[in-house]
Amino acid sequence: MDSVTASTIPPTSRAPDAEAETEAEGEDARAANAVPETEPVTPASSTGARRSLAARMMAIAALWIGVLLLGGGFALDRTLTRMVENNFDDQLEYLLNAMIVTAEIGPDGEVYFNRPLGEPRFLEPNSGLYWQISGTGQLDTPSRSLWDTELQLQADHVDMDPHFYDSSQFDNEPLRIVERSVMLPESDTRWTFAVASAREELDFQISRIRSILLWSFALLGLGLMAMALAQSYYGLSPLRRVRAAIQSMRSQGSHRITEPLPLEVEPLVEEINALLAHTEKQAEEARTHAGNLAHALKTPLTVLTNAATAHDPQLSDLVCRETRTMQRHVEHHLARARAVGRRATGHSRANVWPSAESVVRAVTRIYPDTRFDLDGNREVQVTIERQDLDEILGNLIENAAKYGGGSVFVTVDAERNDPDECSIWVEDDGAGIPESERVRIFDRGARLDTGKPGTGLGLAIVRDVAEIYGGSVELDESEDLGGLLVRLRLPRAD
Repeated sequence: MDSVTASTIPPTSRAPDAEAETEAEGEDARAANAVPETEPVTPASSTGARRSLAARMMAIAALWIGVLLLGGGFALDRTLTRMVENNFDDQLEYLLNAMIVTAEIGPDGEVYFNRPLGEPRFLEPNSGLYWQISGTGQLDTPSRSLWDTELQLQADHVDMDPHFYDSSQFDNEPLRIVERSVMLPESDTRWTFAVASAREELDFQISRIRSILLWSFALLGLGLMAMALAQSYYGLSPLRRVRAAIQSMRSQGSHRITEPLPLEVEPLVEEINALLAHTEKQAEEARTHAGNLAHALKTPLTVLTNAATAHDPQLSDLVCRETRTMQRHVEHHLARARAVGRRATGHSRANVWPSAESVVRAVTRIYPDTRFDLDGNREVQVTIERQDLDEILGNLIENAAKYGGGSVFVTVDAERNDPDECSIWVEDDGAGIPESERVRIFDRGARLDTGKPGTGLGLAIVRDVAEIYGGSVELDESEDLGGLLVRLRLPRAD
C-alpha cells in the first residue's frame, strides 16, 4: 500500500473561533435552503412556447389539406377539361371525315359532295359551325355558314393527320379548327379540308366544370377542417383531464392522478406522480430533520436553562460543552440538508481517489503517529458531490485514526465485481466494535468509548448522507488488522 502524508486539515477537524463558526453556519444554512439560480425566464408569449397544441395540429392539418386539395383539384381540372376538349375534337373530326368521304372532283376540277353532310348549321349563316376546302392554285370552297368570310388556315405545312388548333380570327368568336390535307382520286391537287366551330359551348362546359370543382373542393376542405378540429379536440381531451386531475389535487387534497388515461399520456402521468412522490418525500424528510434537530437541541437547552436557574458555579464549562453538542447536531442536519439539495440536481459525480488522498493527508496532520495506507482503483467515480464524499470519508478515517492502534488501511473499490456500486473499505487495528453494538452505534449520540472527545454523530452523518445518495454503510471485523472494518458502498457514476 502507498503511504501518504498530511497537507490539509479536513473540514470535520477544524477548530475556528466562535465568530468564524457562526459565519460558517450561516453560510451552510443559506446554502442548504438556497434555490438554485436560473436564468431569467423569457415570457412565453414572446418565444412561442405558449402556442396551443390544438393550433399547431390545426395548422398542420390546414397545410396538408390545402396542398392535397390544390393538387387534386388541379389534376382533376386538367383531366376533366381534357376529356371535354377531346369529346369536342372528336365531333369536329367526325364532321371532317364525313366531308372527306363524300368529296369528289367534278368535271370542272372543283370539289363537290356526292351527298349532303347532314348538319344543318353548315347552311345557316354565322351559325358557329363552318367548313372550308382549299387547294393549291384553286379557289377556296367555303360553307354557306361562312357567308362572305373565309377561314384563315395554317397553309404553311401539310397535315396528313387531323390537326387541331385554336384561332381568334373572328371578332368575339374564338374558334376551334381541325384541318387535314388529302389527295382526292382523279386530282393532282393537294386539298386541305377544315372544319371550325365556335368555342363558346366548349368554354361554357369547362367553366361549369371548374365552378363545380371549386365549390365541391371548398365544401370538402371545410368538412375536412371541421373533422380535423373535432379530432384535435377529442385527441387532446386526455390532457384536459390531466389538468382537471391536477386542479383536483390542489383543491381537494388528492395526492396522485389515478384516472385511467390513454397509453400516450400514461408516461406523463407517471412522471407527474413520481414528481409528487419525490416532493412528498422531500417534504417529509424536511419535517423529520426539523423534528430531529429540535429534539436534539431540546436536551442541551434544558440542561443550560436548569444550570442558569440554579446558578451553577460550573455554568461556563457546562455552556461550552453543551454548545459544542448543539453545534455538532446543527452540523449533522446541515450536512443532510446539503446532501438532499445536491442530490436533487441529479448531476452529482466525484472521483474517489483524490477525495480519499486529501482526507488522509489532513487526518495525518492531526494524528502524525498513525500510519495511513491508501490503495485501490484511482479512476472510479461515484454519484455523490465531492464535498459530501469528503465529509463521510473524513468521519470514517478520523474515527479509524482516533480509535485504532496506529494503522489505518483505506481501499478504494475493494469489491470490483459489482458494476453498479463502488465499495470503499476503511480498516483499523483497534479494539473494534462488538457485533451486538454495530447497529446501535449508528444512532445519533451513540458512543462506546466515552474516554475520548466526541459527540457520537460521525457515523450517523455517514449513514444518513450515504443513504441520501442511494448508498449504504455497514460494520465488520478486519481480517488483516483485526480491528473495525467499515464498508461504504456508493453508486458508480460510470
